[in-house]
This record gives sequence, structure tokens and C-alpha cells, in this order.
Amino acid sequence: MAQPARGVIFDLDGTLVDNMELHAEAFAIFVGRHGLPPLTLADRARLDGKRNRDIFPDLFGRPLAEDFLQACIHEKESLYRELSHGRLRPLPGLLHLLDALDAAGVPAAIATSAPAENVAHTLRELHLDDRLTEVVRSDRVARGKPHPDVFLAAAELIGVPPPDCLAFEDAPAGILAARAAGMRCVAVTTSFTPDDLSAVGAVPDFAVRDYDEFLALGRANGLLAAVR
Repeated sequence: MAQPARGVIFDLDGTLVDNMELHAEAFAIFVGRHGLPPLTLADRARLDGKRNRDIFPDLFGRPLAEDFLQACIHEKESLYRELSHGRLRPLPGLLHLLDALDAAGVPAAIATSAPAENVAHTLRELHLDDRLTEVVRSDRVARGKPHPDVFLAAAELIGVPPPDCLAFEDAPAGILAARAAGMRCVAVTTSFTPDDLSAVGAVPDFAVRDYDEFLALGRANGLLAAVR
């Protein structure tokens, strides 16, 4: 078993909440409006977890002028917020895990590619906006996922060296980013199968029957440890 983690870094979409189908629905409306081909599962595996700044030029197959890029981002993310209003719930077991982290004094942060409006909306819908307040967004660092920048910044924010952090991610790009930052990473399989995600463990949500299978919770010093 690995050494206990001293900090936890969560992705947001698809990790704290099972909402990626709502994003897919918003993208489906968007590409239909713009005459673009529907997104396939392979497209999602390539794009999920990345910044909008990196996604939309890929969708259009060309560089985009900044004003058009921002208009695309606003259109799609407004659709997501409209579609998700009143429909978001924390992933099962998340509140228990957060309680365990609080009790153990383990700091937690969010490292997300979501834009500011979505972060505020999603955390508010989950009633976690007053609880998960340490947030680093990919649009505030030099490079987005799969580069490690956002995870490194999140570790710095909570004052824990990256190798002592445990990350939770649902997308291939995010897992690559966490691993590139030197963190152990547990895959949350809301959108992809464990075979699609290379991580130290995989969970469907946080309500696993035996936490010792993936994490050591509340034992000894109450810290977390991922099984290699």
C-alpha cells in the first residue's frame, strides 16, 4: 500500500457529479446548430477534460478568432447551465468522503477545466460552494489538461507536494495530467470504463463498499492511501 496522502485534488465535472451526459447533450445541440458532425465516443475520449480553448478549434478543425471562440464557449456553456439547472447531485459517497477528509485534517482542492461560470453554477447546484472553496481553473494556468499545470497549481494552493496528493479524475486527459504532476490518481468511471483509464484504482462513485480496496479511510491517523 502506498504512503497516506496528505492532500486530495478533485476534478469537477464527471468526478464530483455525474454530469458529462448533460455536457454531451449541450455539445450535441451546439454542433447541430453549427453544421458540425455529431461527437462520437472517440471524440469524447479525446476532448473530455480539456479546456474549451483547446476543444473548439478541434471541433471546427481550424484556429478560431478570439471573438468567435468566446461566442462558442458562451453558447455551449449557457446550454449546459440551462440543461443542468436543478438536475445535479453529488456523486454517491462524496459527502461522506469530504467529512472524512475534514475529520482527518486533509486539505482538498478542485482542479478543473470548467470556466468560472460553470464552476460557480455546478458547486452551487451541489450545495458545495461554501465547502469546496479552493479551486484552480485551467484557464488560469499556462496549459490545460493533459498537461500537469492545473494539478501542480492546486497542490501549491493547499500547500501539499504533488507526490503527497491523491487525485480523482474521470477523463483520460485529466488522468494524464494528474500523473504528469506526479500524483497518484483514482479513476471515477462515470463516463469511461476502467480499461479506458490508466490509474491506480477505479471506482464508480465514492460509495464503495470496502474503502480499503482503494483507500484507507479513518484508520490510524485518518489519512488516505491509494492501493497501487
